[in-house]
Amino acid sequence: MAAADSPARPGAAAGGAGRSGRAGRWFASFWWRASPSPAARLLQPLSWLYRALAAIARAAAPAPAATPVPVLVVGNFVVGGAGKTPVVIALVRALQAAGRRPGVISRGHGRAGAGVYEAGTDSPPQRSGDEPLLIRRRTGVPVFVGRRRAEAAAALCARHAQVDVLVSDDGLQHHALARVGEIVVFDDRGAGNGLLLPAGPLRQPLPRALPRNAFVLYSGERTSTPLPGMVVPRRRDAVVPLAAWARGEAAAAQPLASLRGRRVTALAGIGAPEQFFRMLEAAGLDIERLPCADHADYPQWPWPGRTREVVTTEKDAVKLALLLPAPVPVWVLPLDCDLPPPLVSALLALLPPVR
Repeated sequence: MAAADSPARPGAAAGGAGRSGRAGRWFASFWWRASPSPAARLLQPLSWLYRALAAIARAAAPAPAATPVPVLVVGNFVVGGAGKTPVVIALVRALQAAGRRPGVISRGHGRAGAGVYEAGTDSPPQRSGDEPLLIRRRTGVPVFVGRRRAEAAAALCARHAQVDVLVSDDGLQHHALARVGEIVVFDDRGAGNGLLLPAGPLRQPLPRALPRNAFVLYSGERTSTPLPGMVVPRRRDAVVPLAAWARGEAAAAQPLASLRGRRVTALAGIGAPEQFFRMLEAAGLDIERLPCADHADYPQWPWPGRTREVVTTEKDAVKLALLLPAPVPVWVLPLDCDLPPPLVSALLALLPPVR
């Protein structure tokens, strides 16, 4: 464990995370504007190339591989965090409440290796990926990761025969995976400047309408694209000490407002760290921003030696927990949501009856 007075340089926690974090912030400086900036226009020819290559790849792809049980995909049209993981967790819980036996498949972004791997509650984040590990801890359902989602689905169902529906964490653009329904998640940033990568944040063009089996959720406070959808704000009213969070002790939670009145370092190694920072400020906290690259690893505590208190995300917490005990108080802020009953009913209608 790193000594408290000689921490890693902020952003250097993953050997290059600082550089990738700066690159991400540079793109974010013009991706999330209402209209394309000069920098975005300069990159737009690359967006046209991206679109052409994506179309060629999709046309050449084989038919989607069938899976042993139906699949519901939760994903984004944009890169960067838009609140997808809380929606996956909420969907798993809604399926359980309806008597289904769900499992989760994911690519496991940021992990080492491309083969199929089952995430356990104590799996190294480097093997499973941080988001799959978080989902496994929060839901308790089987979670398998793999670059080829159909292979992950087959492996999961072979080992856990009771599973009767799969939730794919991300995968809207993974056309090799058959699915019966989709949830597309946006936050308050919407589709940004409306351009495809790398000139804008879109992974695919924003459609005028979605298929009947696809639904849009807005994880912020408002609708942010022309697509009709439901607004599902995330709950953010309590924080949990890192050690208690790692042990699953929800009873140790305290009101987020209890952190007001003192300077707190806000650590976020997520796709949209500024969203996290603004949320804390809106709750009345006085914060020092510490953004890291998305999926950053933490071989040692990543904050400056003068830090006295830290608040961070659950995605970061699954990696920071490996370093416990912490040299300063570290608080974890879960972001949960509840899916609207009409959406749950519509998704359940896409599934066969419970066996």
